[in-house]
Amino acid sequence: MSEKSPLLHYRLTSSTGTEPRDVSKHSRLKAGRGGRRDKKKTGPKLGVLLGVVMPTLLSMFSVVVFLRIGFVVGQAGLYQSIAMFLVAYFIITMTVLSVCAISTNGALDAGGAYYMISRALGPEFGGSIGIMFFFANVCGSALYILGLVEAILSSFGVPVDGVANLHQVLPSGYWWSLLYGTVLLFLCFIVCLVGAHIYAKATFIIFIIVTTVLASTFISFFIVRPVVVILPDSSGLNGTGLSTANYSGFQLHTLESNLLPNYTIDYTTGTMMSFATVFAVMFNGCTGIMAGSNMSGDLKNPSYSIPRGTLAAVLTTFITYNLLSLLAAWSCDRRLLQRDYSFLGDINIWPPLVTTGVYSSTVSAAMSNLIGASRILYALSKDNLFGGVLSVTRKTSRNGNPWASVLVSWLLVQVVLFAGKLNTIASVVTIFFLLVYAAVNLACLALEWASAPNFRPSFRCFTWHTCTLGILGCLVMMFFINAIYAFASIAFMLLLLMLIHYLGPISNWGYISQALIFHQVRKYLLLLDVRKDHVKFWRPQVLLMVANPRSRIGLMTFINDLKKSGLYVLGHVKLGLLDGLPSDPLQNSYDSWLSLVDHLNIKAFVNLTLADSVRTWSSEPAFYHRLRWNEA
Repeated sequence: MSEKSPLLHYRLTSSTGTEPRDVSKHSRLKAGRGGRRDKKKTGPKLGVLLGVVMPTLLSMFSVVVFLRIGFVVGQAGLYQSIAMFLVAYFIITMTVLSVCAISTNGALDAGGAYYMISRALGPEFGGSIGIMFFFANVCGSALYILGLVEAILSSFGVPVDGVANLHQVLPSGYWWSLLYGTVLLFLCFIVCLVGAHIYAKATFIIFIIVTTVLASTFISFFIVRPVVVILPDSSGLNGTGLSTANYSGFQLHTLESNLLPNYTIDYTTGTMMSFATVFAVMFNGCTGIMAGSNMSGDLKNPSYSIPRGTLAAVLTTFITYNLLSLLAAWSCDRRLLQRDYSFLGDINIWPPLVTTGVYSSTVSAAMSNLIGASRILYALSKDNLFGGVLSVTRKTSRNGNPWASVLVSWLLVQVVLFAGKLNTIASVVTIFFLLVYAAVNLACLALEWASAPNFRPSFRCFTWHTCTLGILGCLVMMFFINAIYAFASIAFMLLLLMLIHYLGPISNWGYISQALIFHQVRKYLLLLDVRKDHVKFWRPQVLLMVANPRSRIGLMTFINDLKKSGLYVLGHVKLGLLDGLPSDPLQNSYDSWLSLVDHLNIKAFVNLTLADSVRTWSSEPAFYHRLRWNEA
């Protein structure tokens, strides 16, 4: 038997006759001889390192670590920079705990966070959050492409003012930047189009490069002597001459001057910075925690790989970011940090090495978000939540790669590239990711509160407190960054939720709302004490036995008007015995009775029973403790 095959068909299917046996036989055949062939064809191959740790690290080690660490420290100061990292990593740590709990609860299919949320909270909430997560990955991929274009133009672009060096040959400007971004995005698209395994191999090479660059960066802080750095021409704002700043090495007065915030105008966008805008840019270096879970459909063992790989990557990036912030504040002039975002290359023992690291990490992060967006879109199309709108994205190659979803994701990323600047879309990307993280925490919180018997994760380092703190942290930071964007994103999510609720197909995933209602009803039923009954609070509790509902509609509606907020039970007994039957013959009838109750708009429970006689059934104990019909 395979992991995803049903454990029990008896009484769990709506079929009758011998069909459940056929289904069981089909499941055994699928897990038997044919299972090996299917696994060889489309089976996941990636482990913890290649499938989770490397994609997560490279998605987090991207624009921020090489191009924005000086921006954060220069604008916010060391104290507020560390505070930002603590707040950001507190939020994502709470989210990672929820992700680990859900991912270790059972089989995890393609779609990552979308699959977790939709199977926990139902199709409406899961589908709306899935679309938001898809757009978050699309915008994130565009953000990293724009960061890469910025890095390329910083090294090889022709200056707006001044004399160009021999290597500065690329024309600058909005349309030229859009062209460069389009070419780079197309290269990422080709890699993702080939498949996840080629992406994993490329990730391994890039990971070695980025690790080497980070090692050289740390070493450079200790061995490079003080030097005067010529700032980029675009950072001079209204200045006409060459601007310079100092790399002083480890000096106490340099550290003291960089402790407090000093928000100025961002030289790439011309807008005034604040704590919220700087946090929005910085938080993009923490949004890669889902890179591993997005690859869940390509992992050997998602329940084993995702918790270990994600936690290891989060801890590594937190230590690296804080060490880089401390070293930059201790050795670099404030003007250098604010006016030269690529200062790490200027003070490196071999500047081209940092340039290589910037290019490699941003390309990897862009590919990670692009392939993650395609997997989410493919999972949405498979679930058929939007009817035929996403049917075209279900097409896959022979090895199972969803090339149609990759194509659609690539086209949408191309549209976002028209934003032009990295800092322009940073707030939008951050709010999208924060909303998704809040939904993941909400899914885990709902499962924990519902006390669902099927929620037994092997990862136990979480409680409802961590889920609640994660939700509150995400919502607070969303509105702190940009209240308008936060309201708009939530309104868009609610609109999608309503569309799926009224237009989407009925799913058999289960609804967490039903589990929560059952949990609360059971709790209040236990509070009902028969010793506290009083005649003045008596309510009629009626059992109406109905043989043929077609001829008893008038009686059913009359009793409904008579009951006056009491208990009303519609009973029906089908003569026969369950012994020897392959399934419960009343299951299909039960849906029809519930539809009739909804159509007549009566408030009644339905109790259908299979018994050898009505007298035998009536002698059985009534259900629900005190909620039973009155006996004469």
